[in-house]
Amino acid sequence: MGNKVSVGLLGLGVVGSGVIKIIESHQEKLMHQLGCEVQVKSVLVRNPEKQRDVNTDRTFLTTNPDDVLNDPEIDVIVEVMGGIDEARQHILNAFKAKKHVVTANKDLVALHGKELQNAASQNKCDFYYEASVAGGIPILRGITDGLSSDRIQQVMGIVNGTTNYILTKMDNEGMSYEDALKEAQELGFAEADPTADVGGLDAARKMAILGRLAFSTDVDLEDVEVSGIKNIALEDLQYGNQLGYTMKLIGNANFSNQQLEVEVQPTLLSKEHPLSDVKNEYNAVYVYGEAVGETMFYGPGAGSLPTATAIVSDVVALIKNMLLGVTGNQFVEPYFKKELKTPAERLGQYYVRLHANDEPGVFQAISSLFNQFGMSFKHILQTPLEKHGLAEIVLVTHQTSLENFHNILEELPKLDGVLEIKGHYKVEGDAEQ
Repeated sequence: MGNKVSVGLLGLGVVGSGVIKIIESHQEKLMHQLGCEVQVKSVLVRNPEKQRDVNTDRTFLTTNPDDVLNDPEIDVIVEVMGGIDEARQHILNAFKAKKHVVTANKDLVALHGKELQNAASQNKCDFYYEASVAGGIPILRGITDGLSSDRIQQVMGIVNGTTNYILTKMDNEGMSYEDALKEAQELGFAEADPTADVGGLDAARKMAILGRLAFSTDVDLEDVEVSGIKNIALEDLQYGNQLGYTMKLIGNANFSNQQLEVEVQPTLLSKEHPLSDVKNEYNAVYVYGEAVGETMFYGPGAGSLPTATAIVSDVVALIKNMLLGVTGNQFVEPYFKKELKTPAERLGQYYVRLHANDEPGVFQAISSLFNQFGMSFKHILQTPLEKHGLAEIVLVTHQTSLENFHNILEELPKLDGVLEIKGHYKVEGDAEQ
């Protein structure tokens, strides 16, 4: 290795440019920490002539992956090209060439993380992916290192900045979903095609990664129950505020009695909960450990330099392993066999808003139905609608099973006088009105 570690970069977009900027501008600190120089030697790009955010000697740019992956002078590969299949193959080839890998690719890690980790271990290589979840927030290292001695019971977070920005604008300013999304796109917080973000898939991929590390069990993307924010109505945000809640797209992973549940869904969060104050494009992850209790990690969840900071921190950790001669020992096999909770075992509070005839006996029938399933009410609101003879009813339950709540949603529309369920969401925390 000598007095220099050479890095090969796969991709030179926004994040890749940030990696080069940080490595070049932080050389003095890197030298102090590692005792050696860190240098980007070669960069794989699709178009060497393209104008970029960073000035790079074009002799370092290549369109041939072999120039990076099989260069004997390159020790570390940083994958920031995005996508799944091509990136996966490049990383597998890097491990075969005995090169260590750092990636920010959440999609790849969520879908193929176990395969890649096994390939790294077999080739005595390290595989780091801190930047794949929550950008510049060191949440993965916080879980695997900082809380390694604890038994983590819950990981709950706002892990998608696009949806958090949209919901903040809807909640605080009364913007429509469409207007808030358009503003997020204009500011660069949302992609031209925001489907993965607003549909909850982006957050689900991150929660699969977090659950896997926090609970030392296999968590696959299909284990995550997902719903997005596209159908949230302003009325539900307004009623939530009235009851002491704010709406967030929450990723929630729980592990108890060696059973797992992982979900991503719009959630009415108590304003007393620390996550409720996380606004706009920021991310935060709340972790509850058996010994440590409540902790929270907060910061920018995306962006060139925050994400690049996490990547270069992984590079530093990896080089320290190289200096100590302990690479290839990072991966720990899952300790617990995966067992998912059934709907009957998944407990929570729930909000439901419905339209019904405003006449005697209707609410009594609704109450009887809830009572039939052993459910009671924490909050009840009833508001006459402008259309004569109709009422809007908002109910928040005490804790019950998901199975019971699904049964309620199926049976409510069958009651005489109940016209339509307008919205329903999970509720987290105790709100103070």
